[in-house]
Amino acid sequence: MKFTLQINYNTIGGFDGDKEPERAIDDAASLGYDGVELAFGGPHFGPGINESRCREIKTYADKCGVRLATLCSGYYWGCSLSSKDAATRQESIDYTKEYLRAAHYVGAESILVLPGIVNIPWDESFEQVPYQAAWEYATSSLKEVLPLAEELGVNIALENVWNWFLSDPYAMRSFVDQFNSSRIGVYFDAGNVLVNGRPEDWVAILGERIKAVHVKNFKRCDAGGGLHGFGDDLLDGDMDWGALLTALQNISYKGPITAEMIPFSRLPDLVLPDMALAEDTAGKLRQIFGERIYY
Repeated sequence: MKFTLQINYNTIGGFDGDKEPERAIDDAASLGYDGVELAFGGPHFGPGINESRCREIKTYADKCGVRLATLCSGYYWGCSLSSKDAATRQESIDYTKEYLRAAHYVGAESILVLPGIVNIPWDESFEQVPYQAAWEYATSSLKEVLPLAEELGVNIALENVWNWFLSDPYAMRSFVDQFNSSRIGVYFDAGNVLVNGRPEDWVAILGERIKAVHVKNFKRCDAGGGLHGFGDDLLDGDMDWGALLTALQNISYKGPITAEMIPFSRLPDLVLPDMALAEDTAGKLRQIFGERIYY
């Protein structure tokens, strides 16, 4: 089985989004990736962008033979769909609708969405939300954006992150299934699971709900580990790549696999973009998942 292998924009474009989409597409192509996961929210590709500009980006990517299968966004860490504040939730809902439209215009199949947040462990200023309240608020918010996702044919892919919410596969599965829609699924981050579980178990339990996959590696320590456990080498860490690959094959997964190489182990000294890291990752991603696909 061959996969569409992508690089996350933040690795090659930085967190601020200063690199224009066309340059990111060129960079991904030059390194041999099948696609690039553009980040929605920067000055060149974010809220306020119109349909015409999005279609220009799509046309350019098509010309270069580069997929834009997924989009990502860090927006939800600061404006959650499960916030206690109704105005904040509405702002997040409105953002998600614009995010969905941009995805549709550039031809992306799925958008990465954080469904909700109970706590942000590294942010002491964050006002924690009780789990049940986070579930209810997130459910209500997503019900407001789901009709648009169904109309546009774009998947809302909920990522498992370190947010103290939906942090085991059965919880994630139950949350997704309540919507009874194929347009809400999971953006499965295999690296994020390693702190307290096995990625292959998540894949087996979530099955066809998985719309997209993020990969990176992680070193457990002290019965778990912190952000410093994420390094800058796909092959250095506790990921059992063979088990993950077998699990994906068992569910006949055919979606994109995107390397999200944000080595928190080097923060705060990390300077992005990091083209050397992207180049190193390209070779190792092909080594793990097979040769690139040409379109």
